[in-house]
Amino acid sequence: MERGKFITVEGVDGAGKSTQFEVIANALKEKGIDFIICDHHVPDDILPPAVAILNAKRPDNTYPYTHLSGCGVGFKFMQAFAISNGIEFHHLIPLLDLVAVSIASDIVPIMGENRILAFHGLKQLNSNPSVGMKAIIDVCGLSEREITVSDIVFKIGPRINASGRIQNGKEAVDLLTEKDFSVALEKAGQINQYNETRKDLDKSMTEEANKIVAELEGLADRRSIVLYNEDWHKGVIGIVASRLTEIYYRPAVVLTRTDDMATGSARSVSGFDVYKAIEHCRDLLENFGGHTYAAGLSMKVENVQAFTERFESFVSEHILPEQTSAVIDIDAEIDFKDITPKFFNELKRFNPFGPDNQKPVFCTHHVYDYGTSKVVGRDQEHIKLELVDNKSNNVMNGIAFEIEGYIARFRRENADICIIFTGGAAKNFAKRIKNAIFADCELVFLGLNRILEFNAEC
Repeated sequence: MERGKFITVEGVDGAGKSTQFEVIANALKEKGIDFIICDHHVPDDILPPAVAILNAKRPDNTYPYTHLSGCGVGFKFMQAFAISNGIEFHHLIPLLDLVAVSIASDIVPIMGENRILAFHGLKQLNSNPSVGMKAIIDVCGLSEREITVSDIVFKIGPRINASGRIQNGKEAVDLLTEKDFSVALEKAGQINQYNETRKDLDKSMTEEANKIVAELEGLADRRSIVLYNEDWHKGVIGIVASRLTEIYYRPAVVLTRTDDMATGSARSVSGFDVYKAIEHCRDLLENFGGHTYAAGLSMKVENVQAFTERFESFVSEHILPEQTSAVIDIDAEIDFKDITPKFFNELKRFNPFGPDNQKPVFCTHHVYDYGTSKVVGRDQEHIKLELVDNKSNNVMNGIAFEIEGYIARFRRENADICIIFTGGAAKNFAKRIKNAIFADCELVFLGLNRILEFNAEC
């Protein structure tokens, strides 16, 4: 049998991957070469002229599960190939670590077949990862702990993606296919540097975007955010869109200029289908694709304003009021004394967690800072918490991520208020506020002492 080749079309959202599929397919067809496409995005009405297009989201799809990740589709292709060529399934098991990383990073539902693949993929990732994955795990500092979906989403996935965002995806592919661990470790180190660069770009672009949003007319009445800046780095615009969605609780589209086109990424809030909103504007677009919560698009620069208006109109008509505000679904109320190793082990039986099988959220009332909380992170942007309640002696560790985002929103909503902080974390918060501030960690004790002195004088 003649040996085949794999061609991977990589790029950020809206970069024109579907267009490239069609160009490659036509070129190969002219040369008499069979061409198979594996994809998991909603396809265009007209499909490329390939021998087969494996996509569970096709209108004529008969496969029983439609939410496979991109790598999941590739794995099913390999499974079918193995069956057709008499290859036993156990030869495919080493590939499952890549499938698990894909499922977690692509934010697809972790239910049905994805749940099965993620479960066994995590087992492979923790017991016998590929050489390339082992190198990334080492670079992430995860070698001595059990790797979870959260570790993939926040540590492993961003580093793999950073290669494509800052340079090109080929370096990540080279790493994941490397057989020599020392070489893989060197490549993983380089990709880790790309991730640090990505963080810097992410931070600076988010700050710029926040300034633009703050100056938008009628911001309180808007139900969406669309920003265009031709100088922004196209590899990070999806992350910036996510940041804006988290801060303002509205669907966000962030665009930059690539040649003569405006290309960008969209992100959504819980329960709102941003893909449908973009599809409503399809006559203004050159390319678009994606999912319910994330999509990519490109358009002529002169269409940006018209797109902004039509996108806002569609969102305003279809988004629900509760989808534009922060909501935390509490599964149960507990006390710190209820958090025991047995309780934790019972919760672990619900793994793997992810979309459609979210981690349970518990609430504890009357919680106090132990007095030892502190800011952490490269730019001191997070707060490491040590908390206690009044029903046990347990000290619980926690973290408040990107606290400056919450403080920035508070400042916008309460611009004229004099802010007073007290408690163990007062100074940490005070450092992040440029407003009228009174901060004193011992305020309560000073007040009590003042009362004592007053009573003594009387």
